Amino acid sequence: MSRLPLRRVFSRIFPAGLGAIFAAAACLATFAAPAVAESPKENAKGAACVPATFRVMLDVGHTTAVPGALSARGVPEYSFNMQLTDAIKQALVEAGFDQTIKLITTAPPWRGLLERAVRANNAHADLFIAIHHDAVPDALAETWEYEGKKQQYSDRFSGYSIFVSNDNGDRAGSLAFGHLLGQELQKQGLHYTPHYTLPIMKRYRHDLIDSEAGVYRYDHLVVLRYTHMPAVLLEAGSIVNRQEELDLGTPERRQAIAKAVTAAITDFCAARAKDGVQQAKETTSNRAATVAPHWRARRRI
Repeated sequence: MSRLPLRRVFSRIFPAGLGAIFAAAACLATFAAPAVAESPKENAKGAACVPATFRVMLDVGHTTAVPGALSARGVPEYSFNMQLTDAIKQALVEAGFDQTIKLITTAPPWRGLLERAVRANNAHADLFIAIHHDAVPDALAETWEYEGKKQQYSDRFSGYSIFVSNDNGDRAGSLAFGHLLGQELQKQGLHYTPHYTLPIMKRYRHDLIDSEAGVYRYDHLVVLRYTHMPAVLLEAGSIVNRQEELDLGTPERRQAIAKAVTAAITDFCAARAKDGVQQAKETTSNRAATVAPHWRARRRI
């Protein structure tokens, strides 16, 4: 078969000529471009926080069998943790966070701690918060008598503290939420305790990585290290401080903390939605950048 020039082949197949072909291609590109460009607008519809789809895991620290620290008046930490978790969950549900989960385990430490992380990961939680109440090392405790029984206390320190792990699956998210939470707790008139930075804490000493919000680094905490989502541990206050123990036992303090947690989660949820839209825009922009060269390449046929 004899070979015809490429231009003559096209002219036989497309009598209208190459100019018409390229015009049609440009037209198709014009119609194709809006389909790519519209996706950010579609994503923008979900830019606001949607509480009903944002899953929060509230981990009740300790168990009935291993109840944690004893307060200055002999009340187990687990009791404080449970009451505060209930208050936080109620506030979140009222704010529309219907998928909030209260996590309770009965397994002993290590196995139980790993179970908490596994359950949070399997539930595909968007945020994990471990709820605890603070104490001090035995070496810093003093003894007093309350209702005929000797108890340990320390009035030297008071305030909340927030912990994150650099080994968490979403370290940046953990830091961001920790900062928001600390800010909201301070808006409720609360303050963080600086005593974890002091040499007297010895092996319990931790780096303060956010001095504005009261966020400490604690890499090896199992529930923070092995969770895939942003995760923080909140020490709501010191139950071995005799005055703060009384405050922490009131509905008013629990409601103040619950309000702070809810506000922080709402802001965090909104920030995550905004980040998702931004990522979608960047992806769309990258796709659009590949469309134009594609059509330009065809015009060089």
